[in-house]
Amino acid sequence: MNFAHQICWTLLNCLKPRSTKFKNRKVTKMETGIVILLALIVVYTILGYALGRVSITMPMFFVITGAIVGPNGLGWLSFGIDASQVETLTELTLALLLFADAATLNFNQVKDDAQMPGRLLGIGFPLTLLTGALVAYLLFPIEKIGFALLVSAILAPTDAALGLPIFNNPHVPVRIRRALNVESGLNDGLATPLVTLFIALALEEIAGGGKQYWALSAVSEIAIAAVVGITLGLVGGWLFAQAVHKNWTSSVARQIGNPALALLVFFTTKALGGNGFVAVFVGGIMFAYITRNVLHDAIEYTEVTGTFFSLFVWTIFGAVIAIPLMQDFNPMALLYAILSLTVVRMIPVAIAMIGTRLRKDTLLMMGWLGPRGLASVVFLIMANEAAHAAQVEIGLLTATVGWTILLSVLLHGFSALPLANWYSHRLESASPEIPEMLEVSEPKSLRRKAFHADLLDRK
Repeated sequence: MNFAHQICWTLLNCLKPRSTKFKNRKVTKMETGIVILLALIVVYTILGYALGRVSITMPMFFVITGAIVGPNGLGWLSFGIDASQVETLTELTLALLLFADAATLNFNQVKDDAQMPGRLLGIGFPLTLLTGALVAYLLFPIEKIGFALLVSAILAPTDAALGLPIFNNPHVPVRIRRALNVESGLNDGLATPLVTLFIALALEEIAGGGKQYWALSAVSEIAIAAVVGITLGLVGGWLFAQAVHKNWTSSVARQIGNPALALLVFFTTKALGGNGFVAVFVGGIMFAYITRNVLHDAIEYTEVTGTFFSLFVWTIFGAVIAIPLMQDFNPMALLYAILSLTVVRMIPVAIAMIGTRLRKDTLLMMGWLGPRGLASVVFLIMANEAAHAAQVEIGLLTATVGWTILLSVLLHGFSALPLANWYSHRLESASPEIPEMLEVSEPKSLRRKAFHADLLDRK
């Protein structure tokens, strides 16, 4: 029974009449887990603004509470969900958010000021990959190059949800926020084919198989994904656009159809042997291109649905991974995590911004704002599932990536609001002619305006 079926089964049982048989039935771990998870979501949605005032971000809340109530804490949350169901949940989450991020891309807005996001993605992103791989190779000399490349690729994407007080702070220049938002929305999609390649390479190195099989397999997956994503993204987007123009559909119907299209792209690609994440990212870009962003309301629903699922993913991460990292402590993994959040990110960003005449404090803030989030969690689960299927052990990879994500959730969460206040205060005396103040439009992205995103506006 898959994860979705178990949720439906649980809900149906909750609606059954209170017969004697029902009263005597034991509550399953799955039911208890769902109740606790939903209760945590309700609590956060009620207290999100208040928690934001003390720098408790959404991922931080669910990671911490997951660790507290999980099997390594109070034991209230003992999952009756196996690894394949967790993988399905995380895959659905990232698929929806990748499609939404790509589909909200407004080509006209991007070309108005493509310099900064272009530098972050075209220069900073490759340099981050190379720097991260080099540091991993030096810190873990026993491991091979595939391991170093895989660690770096998994941790290359950034997640704006971990630093909302800055990404949505009206006192931080729109140009800076916009560049970081665009980077965060696109680099997870760019990292996906690389993660696919490097998972295959790392496992091939461990297993000692053929020299070229890993590349052929990964390239085949990516090629299938590109074809499916382009085809379904263009066709689906064109059909939706025609339906809107001819008044064949309603707003509610489009909101249902958009996530359905995203998942259609994902599962069709998987059924054909391709990489579903690459497909939904490509499909989202094609969808945005063909619809010219006239279906933003439908994309918002896809984004909200993915965000809802992400709360479960963060709780599971806190419950299953956070405490074991401390129990089975690996100092080298922690050292890599610290370096990954600092020099591995900051140096490439500084190099990418050479010639832009940005202030030093701006470069420092942009360099620090590279939080590792949901995409890295999903990529880690992908790697573990592939390793399990190949019957190989990747405990060091799990510890290294896990520590980086955990530190990022905590450090970026706690520092976001103070850093935003510090930076905005420094800009108060700055000239309005500095490059940071160039007027640009800010891309819409509901996920990055969630819960306490308007914190400073309410003060």
